[in-house]
Amino acid sequence: MPTVNGHIDSPLASRILSKDFYEPFMSQLSRRRIEDPIRALLPLEERPGVISLLAGKPNAETFPITAMQFSLRDPVTNEEVVVPLSEQELARGLQYGSSAGLPDLNDWLIGLQEHSHGRKRGEGWGLCFGMGSSDLIYKVCNALLDPGDVAMIEAPVYAGVVPMFHNTGCTMIEVGGDAHGTDTKGLREMLENWPAGKPKPKVLYTVPYGCNPTGVTSTLERRLEVLELARKHNFLIMEDDPYYYLYFGDAPRPPSYFTLERDQPEVGRVIRFDSLSKVLSSGMRIGFLSAPQPILDAVVLHTITSNLQPPTITMVLSLRLLKEWGYEKLRAHVDRVAQFYHAKRDVFERLMHKYLDGLAEWNTPEAGMFFWCV
Repeated sequence: MPTVNGHIDSPLASRILSKDFYEPFMSQLSRRRIEDPIRALLPLEERPGVISLLAGKPNAETFPITAMQFSLRDPVTNEEVVVPLSEQELARGLQYGSSAGLPDLNDWLIGLQEHSHGRKRGEGWGLCFGMGSSDLIYKVCNALLDPGDVAMIEAPVYAGVVPMFHNTGCTMIEVGGDAHGTDTKGLREMLENWPAGKPKPKVLYTVPYGCNPTGVTSTLERRLEVLELARKHNFLIMEDDPYYYLYFGDAPRPPSYFTLERDQPEVGRVIRFDSLSKVLSSGMRIGFLSAPQPILDAVVLHTITSNLQPPTITMVLSLRLLKEWGYEKLRAHVDRVAQFYHAKRDVFERLMHKYLDGLAEWNTPEAGMFFWCV
């Protein structure tokens, strides 16, 4: 495909993978899910003038919470700001909501993805919510993997994801790495020598910034190689990225897979997981998924039949906070968070040199919260 200055010289719309492309990737369990007829009609309640008798919503007059406010530290001035919820915001937060999440927060975070990753609406992706990114990873595993399917997982890996893949009955294959990220040479050799007649892997799971537990941030070169291998060998990339905003390396932060795929010959292989846990609050349990619509639809159907919806009150609180700040103040906040962990890293590494030199080896992390000693 022709390129200009390293970018694909063809309209983006012509490179977006079609809905039909994802059909072979969907699991049998996902194909069997059916829509809840009541939940399917809930958006109609938003129409002006509609008096809904559809759902069994408790009467809000019986809720004992009558007002709510919180104090917020301004990331620029460091002053404490009192932020009250309006009557309408509180009422919304205390009631049932959409299984896909709060529409206004969805819109704000779509804007954040453009601000942070250069991805806009209409580029073959959408966004939905989960109770933390772990909830979304579990649901995507169930949406894509059948017993006997093959999933490639970077190793060492965060122990919490292993049961998620294991529970699908898939075959997990470890993909190693080094100080530069995913071992793309080994990955290429494995895929090019894949046994004839055996279905190739469906997905690669990766944590590209400050990986838990290795602390490694993948280089741009490794990321581009993974994207090329995904096209050549037809797999999807599960980009789990809770530490994206905790980058403090000396070099500019490498672009995310989500950013990079926009300039690839195909757009739509990256399934991106984000979380507010590391930068706002881990207890609020707000994760968000940026992915092609067929993947989002499968996840929302799973939500409807499992936990019904993400927590409305924490989505309302998150939205109120984010609207109070805007994108620039959020950036100032996450930069402060990154520098906090940068300082912690330096202190910890000084102590490691003091007590572990000659006994262990490690690479200095450029993001996240982890060292990996061998």
